Amino acid sequence: MTDVVLDSSAILATLFGEPGGEIARAAMKRACISAVNFTEVVTKLIDQGLTSMEAQDSIDRLGCELMDVDKYRATSAGALHARTQRTGISLGDRFCLSLASELGLPVLTTDRRWKTLDLGVEVTLIR
Repeated sequence: MTDVVLDSSAILATLFGEPGGEIARAAMKRACISAVNFTEVVTKLIDQGLTSMEAQDSIDRLGCELMDVDKYRATSAGALHARTQRTGISLGDRFCLSLASELGLPVLTTDRRWKTLDLGVEVTLIR
């Protein structure tokens, strides 16, 4: 059962052994991540020298559920732009926050700016 949404930063903290990574790792089996955030993590892992398949395997081994992007989710994430444009929240951030809002779940992140947002999403900082 999924009960938390993971931001890219939470996955990366786990994979890179960064502070807070252990908190995200403990939530993996009951967590989900949007396909957009999955893409962000793959990109970072490739930047670190992994192949695309190695990057995918690294994330898959964590066991979190991958959530597809569809027209509804894309529209919802796009609609957050007007409410977040002055905060520096990225497209990937908006997909994560939008997914958490849709599912009524808290989100795990390292991004402190998210705590200043009033989007009706519970934000838990892992560090």
